[in-house]
Amino acid sequence: VIGHPKYQDSKRIAIFLSMPDEIQTEEIIKDIFKQGKECFIPRYKPQSNHMDMLKLSSAEDISSLTLTSWNILQPSDDDSAREEALAGGGLDLILMPGLGFDKKGNRLGRGKGYYDTYLERCMKHPSGKPYTIALAFREQICELVPVAENDVQVDEILYEDS
Repeated sequence: VIGHPKYQDSKRIAIFLSMPDEIQTEEIIKDIFKQGKECFIPRYKPQSNHMDMLKLSSAEDISSLTLTSWNILQPSDDDSAREEALAGGGLDLILMPGLGFDKKGNRLGRGKGYYDTYLERCMKHPSGKPYTIALAFREQICELVPVAENDVQVDEILYEDS
């Protein structure tokens, strides 16, 4: 990821805070700050498909986040001091999780449509849709992932041997 040209060229990057069964993102987050880039992480709204990407001030800032019922760290609902990416300059790159992927860029998420809905909002932002890279294990690459009409394909999937 760190050597990827799209990552190198990006200034404003959204990345997920990994769960134990996902590609671990901690070192990427540290590198984002080391290179002087801006880092945004998801805040999911329960009982909806709404997600915002909120700015982290440092890699250490992660320790100030609250744990959700899904066991995901994210800024608390009353944290209004953080910049939301689309309220500012938008995003250049989104690094995304998923459960399964096919080589056409279709992604199977956890079923709520958070990323698809967020990407629809990005497309309406003046800076346009950011480049999307899914981070996967080779075992998550499938022949075919079922898709719905509102599913947004990822631009690229990075996995071992890709």
